[in-house]
Parts: sequence; structure tokens; C-alpha cells
Amino acid sequence: MLQTLDSQSDSEDIVRVLMQDGGVIVADQAPDDLLDKIAGELRPHFDDQGIKFQNDFNGYSTLRLGAILGLSRASAELIAHSRVMQIADAVLLPHCDSYRIGSCTAIEICPGEKDQMLHRDDDFYPMRIPNVEFQLSAMWALDDFTLENGATRVVPGSNDLRKIPDVEEADVVQAVMSKGSVLYYLGSTIHGGGANRSQATRSGLINTYSLGWLRQEENQYLSIPREVADSYPEHVRRLMGYQAHGKYLGVYPDDPDGRWFHA
Repeated sequence: MLQTLDSQSDSEDIVRVLMQDGGVIVADQAPDDLLDKIAGELRPHFDDQGIKFQNDFNGYSTLRLGAILGLSRASAELIAHSRVMQIADAVLLPHCDSYRIGSCTAIEICPGEKDQMLHRDDDFYPMRIPNVEFQLSAMWALDDFTLENGATRVVPGSNDLRKIPDVEEADVVQAVMSKGSVLYYLGSTIHGGGANRSQATRSGLINTYSLGWLRQEENQYLSIPREVADSYPEHVRRLMGYQAHGKYLGVYPDDPDGRWFHA
């Protein structure tokens, strides 16, 4: 089963459960007014372009959006949430000097959608390093996630790198959680979107954070217009990737200290 901790839990306890089980829910971490603002900013984009990522993997009754920082300014409060940063520090910084956004995706699962294929988010990287997590994911519930409306399916303990075809249905649980809660899971954890058997949509914002020396899944430099990137505070720009990794990787000639370059 997936453990659920409350929003006042110590980050060390959250990380301990996450590393043990591959995933953990933290209940009621964000306020409704912020979630409603994000949902309102995303709505016209869902309606206008949400179908463009539909395919056999993503489903044909699911709306998706990328480049979220270019569509919703309020989303930065979740993407750069202080608690998320604490968890990412613990999971990723032992293996890198800095981390950055791997991708930011808004997902609205509509009635009639089927279970998504089980997968690992970091399987697109062509190798693995023992005991090194390449990514951390944070799935924010913009609506209540229920058994009926497509709550994310997770295989607890699958960060042991078992083969996906070996997973049985009895191994799969759903991340049932209230609006404003967040599901953390590792890049090595098997998961997938759930089937929506209800009459309402289910929306979430999934943000991944990757080791700073890895290629980003979603190219933030091209996805987010320069003037939009410039308008965010420095800590958000750094998460987008506008910083070097260490002293030498990704440096910019106009930055004499070799650590940071501006959008």
C-alpha cells in the first residue's frame, strides 16, 4: 500500500518512506485557492490544445499540456514549493551539484479513459547507475483523486527495478488523495494513470526533477519564451535549467564565475 502522511510531517520521514516504498502521499499540502487559480489559468489551454498529445500511450480521453510555466504563473508556487525542494534535495543532491525541472505536465483524465500502460518515468535514459535515482516526481492533485476518477496507479516497492511484465494486478494500488495533496514517487517506480469510470474529469500537475547533469525531458529553454523565463524569480529560473552544473558543465561565457547564466 501507499502510505499517506500529513502536511506537518518532517521531510526526513517523507523521504524515508519514499525511498523505502518508491512513493508516498502527503495530504493537503496546498490550499484550494491556489489550486483553483492554477486550474483557471490552465483551462483555456486544455480546451485549445489539450488533445495534441493524445496517442496510444497517453490515451485518447486524456488532455495534456506541457511547458506549464509558460501557461500558468501560479503553477510556479507548486513547481518550486519549499517542501518539494526539501524532498528533491534529499533524493537528488547526493548524486549531483544541482537539479532542475525534467518536465512539467498538466493532465486531465476525462470520463471513459482506460488505465494507462504501466511505466517508469526514467526509462527514456539509456542506462542506469546502481543506487542512483535520476528523477523525482511530484504529482499534485488539482481535484480529489479517487478510485473511480483515475487516481494514479503505483506499484509500491517497484523501485527495486523489477521487470514491468512481472507486475501483477494485485501489486498495483491507486494514489487516492484529496485536492491539494501531493504524490511523490521516484523515477524508478512503476506507475500509470488510472481509468476514469466516473462522470467527471480528474486533473493533476506532475512535475519531475532530474539530476543536473542529465538532459531534460522537456527543453525549458525552447518551451518557455525568453521574456516569460526572464519574468520569474531567480530560484525558478534556476529550476528551469538556467544555471551551470558545477564549475564546467553548461557554463555561459558572459558569466565570469561559471555558475549562472541569465535567461
